[in-house]
Amino acid sequence: MDEGLNSTYITVSGYVDIDKYRYVYFIFIFTAYILIICCNTTIVWLIVIHPNLHEPMYIFIAALLINSVLYSTTIYPKLLIDFLSDKQIITYSACLFQFFLFYTLGGAEFLLLAAMAYDRYVSICKPLQYPTIMRTTNISIFLVLAWLVPACQVAASAAWSSKIKLCNFTLKGIFCNNSVYKLHCVSSRALSVYGVIILLNIVFFPLLYIVFTYTNILIISYRSCREVRRKAAETCLPHLLVLINFSLLCMYDITILRLESDVPKTARLIMTLQLILYHPLFNPIIYGLKMKEISKHLKKLLSLICSVNTNK
Repeated sequence: MDEGLNSTYITVSGYVDIDKYRYVYFIFIFTAYILIICCNTTIVWLIVIHPNLHEPMYIFIAALLINSVLYSTTIYPKLLIDFLSDKQIITYSACLFQFFLFYTLGGAEFLLLAAMAYDRYVSICKPLQYPTIMRTTNISIFLVLAWLVPACQVAASAAWSSKIKLCNFTLKGIFCNNSVYKLHCVSSRALSVYGVIILLNIVFFPLLYIVFTYTNILIISYRSCREVRRKAAETCLPHLLVLINFSLLCMYDITILRLESDVPKTARLIMTLQLILYHPLFNPIIYGLKMKEISKHLKKLLSLICSVNTNK
């Protein structure tokens, strides 16, 4: 790459033997992307068309699954282009935009899970006040804030990074996450502190609130009748599984910047693929199997498809 392009283009160097396995990579990621879109949109479609699923809990689930599709779309199309390209490059501005979308949607995931935890808390612990508190207006506010709060904070970080001079033009990864900080000539302490503030606001505080909320639900459920305990287990367990899964993946993303030089390239690629594969596929599977009403409609849909195929 000539010197004139160095100030604009970044080489993505996280792939392993891409010349040898490019079509294997392409087929694998393309199949995963189609599965993510189909699985998530199917559950969202079921929620939209069935009136008995037009409740706050299911609206938040639909928002979470839409967020998963957007999260995947931030990464997968660029991966597919890279697999078929002779050079795996991206402009720095496009890299920062991907960085912005990746962390905005990742932060939205935690805030949506926090909103879902609040919904379950009100439903189980304050059932008489539930219709008053979880009104359509309040749900809309929760949804807007879930995307708006991380977007505003991450946008400032991306804009800040765009003003810092680059000395390194090789990104040790397959997409633009916090590894972009390694491209800067000088590590900015102020930017690092601001990054910690963002982490607290869109990850740690929502996570702390979720733990606090579910602890209260657990205590109240334990003191209540069997029906309340059953309802709590049935509706809260899927949310907790999704939360644990996403939190573990985010821990990897946060620590990879520190361990980047110590992790072999192949291991880093495998771990990064897990970050972008598991969660978008995990969500619809959990909610499709563990949420009773969604599972019921999903089974009806699958039975209908099977009967149509049989008749053919």
